[in-house]
Amino acid sequence: TASSKRATPTPPAAPEPSNARTPRDYRKDAARHLYGQNAERIFKGKLQPQLYAIGVLEVDIDRKGSVTRVHWLRAPRHAPEVVAEIERTARAAAPYPVPARMGKVTYTDTWLWDKSGKFQLDTLTEGQL
Repeated sequence: TASSKRATPTPPAAPEPSNARTPRDYRKDAARHLYGQNAERIFKGKLQPQLYAIGVLEVDIDRKGSVTRVHWLRAPRHAPEVVAEIERTARAAAPYPVPARMGKVTYTDTWLWDKSGKFQLDTLTEGQL
């Protein structure tokens, strides 16, 4: 019967391609994409001076916008739950904007993590109090 058939989930729509020419420019597109995917988790306003965790993550994106690797340049080792959540969030946001001009890209951003569990990326931060 038609009512017993399950609807197939629609895959996420591919984001607009990025026309960035450098990894630094691509970082802005990736940050906007991450904010769009995690709107309810973004800390609104200026962050407190004492953040719970700060991490610097390098992400490799292939020509399809898939994450091929995440690598910590500076992990918040005192907060392993934040390390795991940042990695999960970065991977779950795929597909990222396709790096059309570069083919593939490795970009780096700094994750600013509040004790509430909400975050900002340094690229789009509203600053600190």
